[in-house]
Amino acid sequence: MSNSLRAAKILTRSVMSSPKKKIPPPPPMSPYIFTILLFFFGLWCFYDGWLTSDPDMQKHALFNKVLSIVLLPWGVYDFFKIRKARNAESTDQD
Repeated sequence: MSNSLRAAKILTRSVMSSPKKKIPPPPPMSPYIFTILLFFFGLWCFYDGWLTSDPDMQKHALFNKVLSIVLLPWGVYDFFKIRKARNAESTDQD
């Protein structure tokens, strides 16, 4: 019998014989994560599309301009939508 198989059997026995511990759930993720990513990616595209003077980036300027026009308002809209939902949720709980 190989050492790894022997170790697996010992581990299985120790797990099965020990009382089951309740594993705490992972911490909840903030609802603003997606909004933050949208906003910062929009800022990055805004810089690359409108402010950079790098000649290599000029061929991507139109793409970055369009993405910044889409992502920045979407991020702002999403922020206010989440804030409104959380405020409504907190008033429902009171």
